[in-house]
Amino acid sequence: MSLLAQALFGNPDILLLDEPTNDLDVETIGWLENFLADYENIVIVVSHDRHFLDAVCTHVADVDRSKIQIFTGNYSFWYESSQLIARQQSDKNKKLEEKRKDLMDFIARFSANASKSKQATSRKKALEKLVIEEIQPSNRKYPGIIFKQLREVGNQILNIEKLEKAVDGRTLFSNVSFTVNKGDKIAFLSKDHLALTTFFEIINGEQTADGGKFEWGTTVTKAYLPNDNAKYFEDTSLNLMDWLRQFVPPHVTDVDEPFLRGFLGKMLFSGDDIMKKTSVLSGGEKVRCMISRMMLQDPNVVVLDEPTNHLDLESIQSFNESMNNFKGIVLFTTHDHTFMQSVANRIIEITPKGVIDRLTTFDEYLDDARVRALREEMYGELAVSR
Repeated sequence: MSLLAQALFGNPDILLLDEPTNDLDVETIGWLENFLADYENIVIVVSHDRHFLDAVCTHVADVDRSKIQIFTGNYSFWYESSQLIARQQSDKNKKLEEKRKDLMDFIARFSANASKSKQATSRKKALEKLVIEEIQPSNRKYPGIIFKQLREVGNQILNIEKLEKAVDGRTLFSNVSFTVNKGDKIAFLSKDHLALTTFFEIINGEQTADGGKFEWGTTVTKAYLPNDNAKYFEDTSLNLMDWLRQFVPPHVTDVDEPFLRGFLGKMLFSGDDIMKKTSVLSGGEKVRCMISRMMLQDPNVVVLDEPTNHLDLESIQSFNESMNNFKGIVLFTTHDHTFMQSVANRIIEITPKGVIDRLTTFDEYLDDARVRALREEMYGELAVSR
């Protein structure tokens, strides 16, 4: 934070920001978005935070295959327009005039931005001048993250009663009670991320609570993406094929090389990639392996602790869309604002004094004055210190 303050001090002509939202809480990120949206000078930013890029940027520079291309608009406009033009190029039956009208309508929707910030106004003017021939399909490859349920979950999913946990005398959470219902996609929040990771580890049987209880329904098939996946890669002698083979569930009986290649291929491991040793995998590759493992389970409940960590934007986008489309239950926490806003239909905040539980979107939760008052009360001194 101090480095960010130094960069902003003095109103520089050109501001260079490399992942500026890392380690910032949502309130500070919101302040930075508003500050940069009205910043009069040039800003060049690298970020995996799509909400931040959408709020701040008027243009996107796509660095791909040793080339840099500049596109008008923010991240969402670049992504959706490149996807639209790719679909149009593959549609041989649609007339050219119809395709052109679809593109013009698409541009008009994005340029009709009600925000009065300098960046939004500048972006709108640029979009209004945009020539549709400037819109190009992306060469980037997106993983195929597709979760299929072996069976639909029953009415009894997860019931938690008075769960509590402390570490070194510090209360992470207490009096945590709630029931997960059909259709729930729950985003979990806390001012203390250790509380969230510990909570997820407890309900996945990897830690023990100090008090209270939880019970999963008998129809539940879980797939868990932990924040720390090190224990899954302890055997460094395995190649990716043999690594994934360890996690084939009992209901899958016909497991051959093409079957396993299919799951790894969806996560962009192709050809000789599957013969890589797990010892040489990057952080992002390990997460992609973990997602392959999760898809293999055919779960009806997905538990995600910071699912966007280590992933590139293509993987984040695909994961986000997958969770939007998933028909089962999603329990997750993430620092990715867009992921939270687009996936969650219920917010549960875990505090040292209990939970705040609301059937609402993430943005509505942040804007709720009653929720803000409750947070001050339930965090006590922690609300001031963090």
